[in-house]
Amino acid sequence: MKKIRIVIMFMFATLAVKAQILKPVKWSYGSKRLSPTEAVVFLKADIDPGWHVYSQHVPDGGPVKTSFTFPASTAYLVEGQATEPQPIVKFEKVFNMNVLYFESQVIFQQKIKLKISGPVMVRGTLEYMTCNDRQCLPPEDIDFAIEVK
Repeated sequence: MKKIRIVIMFMFATLAVKAQILKPVKWSYGSKRLSPTEAVVFLKADIDPGWHVYSQHVPDGGPVKTSFTFPASTAYLVEGQATEPQPIVKFEKVFNMNVLYFESQVIFQQKIKLKISGPVMVRGTLEYMTCNDRQCLPPEDIDFAIEVK
């Protein structure tokens, strides 16, 4: 009877490990004040080997592009769209089109016009999708808060 319990416990432990949620992208944030009235916030994705995150500029009909939403604030204004480095461009059969994406790491930058002189908390939501050569994970929304000192 004890051996059966051990075998059953081992089976459940094995299933639990296999059922873990994949998290191939880790996001981190930072900021830099450029002047008394201007700052830039950084949104950095560290991407596990074999995975990629899509650009903000993916054509319609393709994967979910990375996007950033900043709610209105009395402390700052968002200036323009976030910038990104030069993406990789590759034809993906699953989408039947050229897509733009990043591997390993990408840092998006968003300029902010500051309305107050003290510390400011820049809040928002980012949406992204990640794929590898075998699968795509569902798009994910992540809330963030970045302090500008």
